[in-house]
Amino acid sequence: MQKSFLLYFLITLVGVVFIGRLFQLQIIRGESYDPIHNAAVKTEYDYPERGYIYDRNGVLLVANQISYDVMVQPNQVISLDTLEFCKLLKINKENFLRRYYKAEAFASYKPSVFLKQLAKEDFAFLQEKLHKYHGFFIQKRIIRAYPINAAANVLGYIGEVNEELAKKNSYYQAGELIGKDGIEKQYEGYLRGRKGKKYFNKNRFNKVTGSFKNGDKDTLAQSGKDLKLTLAIKLQQYAQKLMKGKRGGIVAIEPSSGEILALVTAPSYNPNMLVGRKRSKNSVILMDPENLEKPTYDRGLKASYPPGSPFKMMNALIGLQEGVITKETPFYCYNGYRYGGRASEFMGCHCGIFGKPIQLKTAIARSCNSYFSNTYKRIIEKNNKPSKGLDAWSAHVKSFGLGNYLGYDLPQGSPGLIPTGKYYDNMYRYSWNASTNISNAIGQGEVQTTPIQLANFTAAIANKGFFYTPHILKEVNENPIEFSDFTKKKQTTIDTAHFPLVIEAMHEVFKTGTGRWSQVKGIEICGKTGTSENYAVVNGKRIKLEDHSILVAFAPKDNPKIALAIFVENGGYGSTIAAPIASLLIEQYLNGEISKATQYREKNMLNISLQDEYDKLIPKKEDIEKGTK
Repeated sequence: MQKSFLLYFLITLVGVVFIGRLFQLQIIRGESYDPIHNAAVKTEYDYPERGYIYDRNGVLLVANQISYDVMVQPNQVISLDTLEFCKLLKINKENFLRRYYKAEAFASYKPSVFLKQLAKEDFAFLQEKLHKYHGFFIQKRIIRAYPINAAANVLGYIGEVNEELAKKNSYYQAGELIGKDGIEKQYEGYLRGRKGKKYFNKNRFNKVTGSFKNGDKDTLAQSGKDLKLTLAIKLQQYAQKLMKGKRGGIVAIEPSSGEILALVTAPSYNPNMLVGRKRSKNSVILMDPENLEKPTYDRGLKASYPPGSPFKMMNALIGLQEGVITKETPFYCYNGYRYGGRASEFMGCHCGIFGKPIQLKTAIARSCNSYFSNTYKRIIEKNNKPSKGLDAWSAHVKSFGLGNYLGYDLPQGSPGLIPTGKYYDNMYRYSWNASTNISNAIGQGEVQTTPIQLANFTAAIANKGFFYTPHILKEVNENPIEFSDFTKKKQTTIDTAHFPLVIEAMHEVFKTGTGRWSQVKGIEICGKTGTSENYAVVNGKRIKLEDHSILVAFAPKDNPKIALAIFVENGGYGSTIAAPIASLLIEQYLNGEISKATQYREKNMLNISLQDEYDKLIPKKEDIEKGTK
């Protein structure tokens, strides 16, 4: 009796388990069941249009065009005339086998790209013949088109999904397209839309017999969302034009919003180079690590440079905030600043004011090294504890967004470097003072900044003590963005009361100081020119090259509309190249054109090439040959 009961019990239990599993599969999970893994079901994808991208004024920057890929689903492939098929595709047998085995190794039940982006004439011819080759079909895709040759570093590009990503993210199949850099990568979720799926039943002969479940599981494609950027493409194009024959970065920001108006890296490339079948060949050239021009390296976001003289305004503001100077505090300059007993412990100065009292406004306008060295020394040694003083200095500097990534919405960046007391304690084993790192007073030494950080610093001065996170996205499907990170004021540690004096001094730079030759009639420009020393190792030797040319500026003085930072590598004095370029960009943006009075300046900047300086960085052939022997 007990054995019979146990048998009935087991039979009943197994039955209940089977019924429960069927209920789970068909009823509970039926609604979300994805038949893509079912060998008796064929899946076809309908790829949506990717979202369009516009500049702030509605100018189209990125559009779409149709491309055709040959797809393969290995578990559906039956014997075929390989040589005939290869002839149709214009590939050899080895190429065919390599592509087929790669698709089979990835997932035999999933479609993957076999041959991408057919020419239109090849597509039309192949479409008539492809019915003979089971498991192969043509998939229409959307690829990008760039109506304007500009802002490649901002827009980014799209490329194929690799097998590793496809395994991690079920949305993508290997060979599909995804944003790889810039806006395309950062806002992939908005731009890609949602692909549609259609399912079809197949019989044992691999022929489609009708819709799977009458199309209940089919989904429609949804187009990607259109994006409007903060970029002013006319300004971007003009800045790129002025940077021809030069290397460096330019960043322009609207101070009242943090919107990025221009983000230039030079040299750059035509974004259409990374579209279609030529993308693979061009990417090898553009991303070659031995390519010294580095056209895909965004110097506006990633290149770290010593900020040079524009950093003097930072030390002025910190000195005022810490109470170690006032606007009347005088310092003297004797062609430089001596910070030790040895001849080498002397920082030269070209302010031209010898042995006379210099106050803050004049010190900024004439860029006096002695004034800011004395100011820096007082800040660091305020409490007779250099490490503590430098920590306070560092905190002030970082409150302007220097020394970090700022939080902007682009996938590249560099934090730069703003040292702390601990940094020097480790470097000098607690035995140092302000004279040890006096170069920080004039934006040299260990301080490193990126162009976007300096542009943001300048915007904070224009706003008298606050800034908004720099960002490039303005609208999604014509709806303004509502990201709190971009709309919240970020306050610096400097009181508002200290900024007017510095702003007046920056205005004086363009009236009577180092920027006076780059004035624009009718526009009150506030700025600061600078140079930063530049060394490089060439042929095994450390040599000094031409200094980098730097300028930061904003305009107009009252109610500023644009703040910018310009770095021109090996450009020399800031007043020579960076200042004229800045004045031209400000005039173009605020007035919409370049006046006849400044056309000579435009002509000079367009004709200047620094290629001879850059050629000095190329190792000589004989030295390379010596190194290989």
